[in-house]
Amino acid sequence: MDNRIIKYYAGELSKEERRTLLQEAFSNQELKKEMMYCQQLQSLMKLHPQEKQEIIGEESLRHFLQVRQAEKGRRVLLSFLRYAAIVVLCISVTWWWTTFSPGKADAPHPLTQKLSVPAGQRAHITLPDGSKVWVNANSVLTYPSAFSEERRVKLTGEAFFEVAKSPTPFIVSTGKVDIKALGTQFNVFNYPEEDLTVSLLEGSVRVYLPHKEQCGMVLQPKQKLTETQGHFSVKPITQNPVLWKEGLYTFEKQKLKDIVKKLELYYDIKITIKDTSIQEYEYTGKFRQRDGVMEVLQIIRKIHPFKIKKNESTNEIILYR
Repeated sequence: MDNRIIKYYAGELSKEERRTLLQEAFSNQELKKEMMYCQQLQSLMKLHPQEKQEIIGEESLRHFLQVRQAEKGRRVLLSFLRYAAIVVLCISVTWWWTTFSPGKADAPHPLTQKLSVPAGQRAHITLPDGSKVWVNANSVLTYPSAFSEERRVKLTGEAFFEVAKSPTPFIVSTGKVDIKALGTQFNVFNYPEEDLTVSLLEGSVRVYLPHKEQCGMVLQPKQKLTETQGHFSVKPITQNPVLWKEGLYTFEKQKLKDIVKKLELYYDIKITIKDTSIQEYEYTGKFRQRDGVMEVLQIIRKIHPFKIKKNESTNEIILYR
């Protein structure tokens, strides 16, 4: 295993080293898989809420990664990964049993798991009920290890949900609204400081303020709901909202200042528009995530010209006239 992965999850890489590693992961599928395996293992290590247990989890993760790095061969590597995950899960179950064993005053609660996807990456996960979720860059999905009376998950960022059919309601909590479905396909865009958008591809969903389901709005296929400062609107879907699953991103008559926000998200880089007169320029186009950010900027500036300067020492791109 690349030693940088160990340092990445231990928080020991500089911003420039982290950016270089993520860029290499775009074109190196094996490196990308290694990083996602470690991400999932790290999530298991952090199941325990006590501070001491979290520290032990971090130390165990580092020890495991170092041992795994010394192993030879993919078969041994993957087998050891599965074994380590089982061991961690057994430790988690043991902690759960000693904390919530029969006779305790508190009722048992499912363990909470968290999937955090860094900038420039995407992830795919299958939930305990069989529902599939694709999670976009800079997003966090929180879900229980087992569902009970309801299937509830929490999302910050963007994700596409393919909900397994069941009479048990499936609910996505965003902090702004709740989205309820029984079996459907929909996309949720819920980044901080951005308008929330729910796009329905199949089935039906009800979108409502928390604890006010009776006042919710029901979406039909090919409709999207947008929330802006507490105001809701429903419009037809004009562009495929889930092309990002395949690493494709589109923008239609979007202002440069809005496109820059997405580029910062997808490429984990700071972009500053120095000249405010160009931030209102509108562009329509499509780009692939594997294309470099400089290549994307070079293409879109052919429509409305602007100049580009990159500061390698600060990992910042400056746009100006």
